[in-house]
Amino acid sequence: MKLLITGAGGTVGTMLRQGLRDSLAAEKRLLDINPIAPGIGEEFVLGDVTDLAVVRQAISDCDACVHLAAIPVESTFEKILQTNIRGTWAVFEAARLEGCPRVVFASSNHATGYYPIHHRISPSDPPRPDSYYGASKLFGEVLGSLYHDKYGVRVACIRIGSALPRPVDERHLSTWLSPGDLTRLVTACLTSPDLGYAIVYGASANRRGWWDLEPGRRLGYEPVDDAEVFAAEVEPGPPDEFQGGTFTRPEATP
Repeated sequence: MKLLITGAGGTVGTMLRQGLRDSLAAEKRLLDINPIAPGIGEEFVLGDVTDLAVVRQAISDCDACVHLAAIPVESTFEKILQTNIRGTWAVFEAARLEGCPRVVFASSNHATGYYPIHHRISPSDPPRPDSYYGASKLFGEVLGSLYHDKYGVRVACIRIGSALPRPVDERHLSTWLSPGDLTRLVTACLTSPDLGYAIVYGASANRRGWWDLEPGRRLGYEPVDDAEVFAAEVEPGPPDEFQGGTFTRPEATP
């Protein structure tokens, strides 16, 4: 498989590159707005994901794309519009124009951040975004649905929880996605013969988890890690009312 990873220099991109180093994709093309030193089997393209011509060049001849490039936190609407919304359109449009048959889109748990923490939810529950950032991820999910139905692109939207080397605060005991489970989930989305269009939550097998992981399991994802093993080490914090945590606070949106 020849794989394009956009936003390859970010936290999630770096973990995924390490996880996929010896498996799945013999050739990886990395797109980022900042320079990255490519490793063995990697090719780097410097450019802005909002530039359709750049993305077409990067996705050309690829069998799949993992689209991670985005502003990963809340920001002003104009910045979110430019990077997260226009950039996601450029990726799907480039996939259509260049014949890339599969896109894995990094959505976010903040698409449903206003559900209370005691609610267990699934992708079939109505969206409740907690921020411009969360709303931009819902736009990407809907756009992916359009490109699947109209153009036949296979699309998996992963509502990523907290993709980190290890949980660092109490909320992460519910939302953590370990590096190993990140790799397992993305691999399932890239290889499942049953994928048409799907929304799945990206979390490890956390015993305090809030989300139904069965849609991911139907694609072949089997999480093995549990944030609970770090429970004695994480920083305690004030209890959150909503799953989106600090994103749900009015002062979080500029």
